[in-house]
Amino acid sequence: MVDLVIIGGGPAGLAAACKAWESGLRDILILERDKELGGILNQCIHNGFGLHRFGEQLTGPEYAGRFIDMLKNTGVKVQLDTMVLEVTPDKKVHCVSKTEGYQIIEAKSIVLGMGCRERTRGAIGTPGTRPAGVYTAGAAQRYVNMEGYMVGKRVLILGSGDIGLIMARRMTLEGAKVLACVEVMPYSGGLTRNIVQCLNDFNIPLYLSHTIVDIQGKERVEKAIVAEIGPDRIADAVAARAVYGSPCIVIDLGTTTNIEVIDAHGTFVGGVIAPGLALGARSLSAAAARLPQVEPSAPTHVIGRNTREAMRSGVVLGEVARIDGMLDMVLAEMRATKAAGEGDVPIVITGDDAEALAALVGHSLTVDDALTLRGLAELYRINQKPRRV
Repeated sequence: MVDLVIIGGGPAGLAAACKAWESGLRDILILERDKELGGILNQCIHNGFGLHRFGEQLTGPEYAGRFIDMLKNTGVKVQLDTMVLEVTPDKKVHCVSKTEGYQIIEAKSIVLGMGCRERTRGAIGTPGTRPAGVYTAGAAQRYVNMEGYMVGKRVLILGSGDIGLIMARRMTLEGAKVLACVEVMPYSGGLTRNIVQCLNDFNIPLYLSHTIVDIQGKERVEKAIVAEIGPDRIADAVAARAVYGSPCIVIDLGTTTNIEVIDAHGTFVGGVIAPGLALGARSLSAAAARLPQVEPSAPTHVIGRNTREAMRSGVVLGEVARIDGMLDMVLAEMRATKAAGEGDVPIVITGDDAEALAALVGHSLTVDDALTLRGLAELYRINQKPRRV
């Protein structure tokens, strides 16, 4: 029986072990699957670590080294190259390693310090072919910084968080041409200093409110199509996430009918754009000389008794059928890619005639006429926050 088993020997696991020892616990075991302690810090060779904890700027390996040195002055036991397979409800840790074989370790307490996992292209749902040359930022960082492999010579980075910004600079210093950082939100999620030092100092453009809509190539990536995301779509997504949580689907009715998708992680992953009700009605009369103009109001029956009724039925009920059908397909794709999470996905409708259409659509919808305004207010609030430097 071990008093405390810590799974993961990265920064969280090391800090937990040091604090537990400092607090008087003496029977502590760290299980780490890698061949050395440090976790993700070992591939983060840039500086910026340690300002709060040690009062000086350190690289990732240096920061990990400080904790490893602190650990040497304790009796904390460490098993490296050990993969944890299962943790049971009665606190038994099943693990395997070359040296110890298969073990079942009983623990009084367990700390999970296993870090996080980047979402892959499949989880994000980026369309296109499946060529080589598409990496998560963390995988690319490990290849370049630890394994010594150059992942590409012309690089496009999706996302402007700190890791994306830092990799833009790293790839440039290694001789690659970084074409741009592309960010779906209207602001960067990275530190101001990283925007300046990693992008501005190297003349790397940052495209806000943009995303990758297609990846093309056979053996390797040949082309990526980048498109701008309308500010109304971003505002809807931001408001829906803030008010209704994640995941969520937004239907915005106007000149176009937009369906926006926020996944279980709170990320705006894209959506559907189709002609709106009024646009559909105008297009019929504009393209067919003998068809009159009609107001897209709800018909009393499906089968029109005259031309105007038939057009109104086709425009309005056709829109209802399209929304229902698209929602079925969107939800199926979200569940297939794990974007829907475990529970039900709330669906919010806003815009012109939202109340009337919500009553006709088969799915359960929440009407929010002020959703876009809520999103603009939330974006303003976010941008008024003091930026980290």
